[in-house]
Amino acid sequence: MLLNYEPFTDAARLLDRVATQVGVPGGMPMDIQRLDDHFVAAFDLPGVDPGSIDVTVESNALTVRAERSTPHEGGEWLTRERPRGSFGRRLMLGRDLDTERLTATYRDGVLTITIPVTARAKPRRVEISHPHTGRTTLAADPAQDGIEQPELTSST
Repeated sequence: MLLNYEPFTDAARLLDRVATQVGVPGGMPMDIQRLDDHFVAAFDLPGVDPGSIDVTVESNALTVRAERSTPHEGGEWLTRERPRGSFGRRLMLGRDLDTERLTATYRDGVLTITIPVTARAKPRRVEISHPHTGRTTLAADPAQDGIEQPELTSST
């Protein structure tokens, strides 16, 4: 028979878990990265049935919901650390993100959502004419011109 009761070790493990999980929603940790002209959000959802995953976009809010069920009913649990039940995350999308071309894939327990930046938010060349020298092309620097950059924020 397997016994898994060590009061001091279990208490220390619980305190470590609470300390490291502050601000991280249980069951759906994510990473967000900007790659050139798009954002990539990756959600860890191991053991989740792909049919239970729901991704919706409404206005400027992206919502991800998923459910992880208990693999085996009955029996006596000796250790139960993996979260179960329904999970959800909501991301507030900046207005310069193209929600019409958003894509989602689920592979190896990771839901990956790719969100392109709209064409109007991408840096572009601006042609400047000068009466004495003709035309010159300069690269516009959105950071120096005070142009708002696309943003992606998270709320749980």
